[in-house]
Amino acid sequence: MLVARHWGGAGARAARLCARPDDVDDVVQEAFLQAFVALGRLRDPDRFGAWLAGIVRNVQRATARHAPELLLADWPEALHPASAVGLPSAEDLDRTEALRAAVAGLPDGQRRAVQLYYYADQPAGQIAGSPGAAKASLHKARRRLREHITVHRPDLIPAVSRRTVMTTVRIAHAEPSYDTRLDGSAALRHILVVLADDPGHRAMGLWLRTRHGLALWRVLGGPVQDRWIPRVQEPARDQAQVLEQGRVRDQPRVREFSPEDLAGQLLDAAGAAVTGVDLDELGPNVLAARIGVAGPAGSQQVTTHPGSALALAATLDVPVRVADGLMDRLAVPVTGDDLITPFRNRTPARPAGPGSGPRNLSFAGGLDGWTVGGSSRAEVTGAHWDDYAVTVMDGAATLSSTVPEPYGDVFLGQEFLADGYRGATVTLRAEVRARDVAGEARLSVQIVSQRLESSPPPGAGPARMARRGTEKNQVITGSQDWAWYEVTAPVPADAEHLGFELTLEGPGQAGLRNVSFSRGG
Repeated sequence: MLVARHWGGAGARAARLCARPDDVDDVVQEAFLQAFVALGRLRDPDRFGAWLAGIVRNVQRATARHAPELLLADWPEALHPASAVGLPSAEDLDRTEALRAAVAGLPDGQRRAVQLYYYADQPAGQIAGSPGAAKASLHKARRRLREHITVHRPDLIPAVSRRTVMTTVRIAHAEPSYDTRLDGSAALRHILVVLADDPGHRAMGLWLRTRHGLALWRVLGGPVQDRWIPRVQEPARDQAQVLEQGRVRDQPRVREFSPEDLAGQLLDAAGAAVTGVDLDELGPNVLAARIGVAGPAGSQQVTTHPGSALALAATLDVPVRVADGLMDRLAVPVTGDDLITPFRNRTPARPAGPGSGPRNLSFAGGLDGWTVGGSSRAEVTGAHWDDYAVTVMDGAATLSSTVPEPYGDVFLGQEFLADGYRGATVTLRAEVRARDVAGEARLSVQIVSQRLESSPPPGAGPARMARRGTEKNQVITGSQDWAWYEVTAPVPADAEHLGFELTLEGPGQAGLRNVSFSRGG
């Protein structure tokens, strides 16, 4: 329920912060995962929206810095007690909230008895003057609770715990897809992962972003650059190094560990073990993985990205399971040993690299020169790639939702190198028409700059480039006929590329025509 209620606001904030629209979906999902794991730390539930907005900002900053991804979560708290055997469903959270409200309405003595007996697990003799008195208070409390729920929430009677039914799968395949950079070199685009349900003769595909799927691809045998391999230095065999002609003869040996191998060794050292990995939806359209860990402190679960969890499962050879509901919705039938073809022919849409400048602004050549993208077309399971449609007719392009509740957003835009625009002011002018826009449409100009980070310490390698994005936009909601909109933005001297787009988020239609993009002084 929290995801459904706050998804739009989190997405809008991420869209304003992210330099590239394709990063929005990743930032929002990561923010919800972090919020879910740390929910127990939220002191004021009424401030969840503001708290989540701060998490979105922190995640965006970490993404912009290309910070290394943690394999295990920072917070070790267990999952919500209402769903200890699986990810909490909307029904679990709803039932828990209804019961909390009912308990709050009990008289003080009965409420204290319920809290100590059912929540603090204290014996009846310790919560009242005698076991008989405690049982009487609990009996009265249960009757009042039953009456309250019968009147206010009859749909919860009987309220039974639900266990998520899971299907065991095999990590059958991980395959990279490549883009071509401006200099002609290859760049990883995404990692296609296939999970096979062999007894059911079906398979499910996941299209993981590179930073999420790279670890799994590496574990399954894919090549990887040296900069992705952490190095652990072991002591030299001989404490006294022999110098000859000013150079060290015996260098300390360096042993290479992948993060997954290192995690396994750390778990072994702590006397703990990974028992399995479960994939399910954390909330509407938020895919998550739960890593089961058994150790001296008992069993715990750690929620993280599917790519990281699958890499750990492949390294440690532990079971992987997918929630039946998710598998039934996304899996396709397969025959024989060919598990790849049904998924290789599909690919998430991704914006092309920047061009040399704006073109086909009148749509005389259809969508030539334009890019269609957005979080809906890069969604990891492929279930929402067709939630929006883009059409061109009579010199106008239209973005339309094709389902009542479309996932994420879609955009139509152009991106090009900043050559010829640096130090100037650019103006985007166009006519926009909105029809039944339940979320919002945005006409925007984005500018991405690239700067060197602060100088690294000696021996740490070259300084990294940090990207910084800015956006100027006009927001359109509701319904209106064709109207002129104008967006103006300064282009800094360190701009790398810039672009403009029309974005639609949520149900409705947004049209675009008579586009112009000009350079001022």
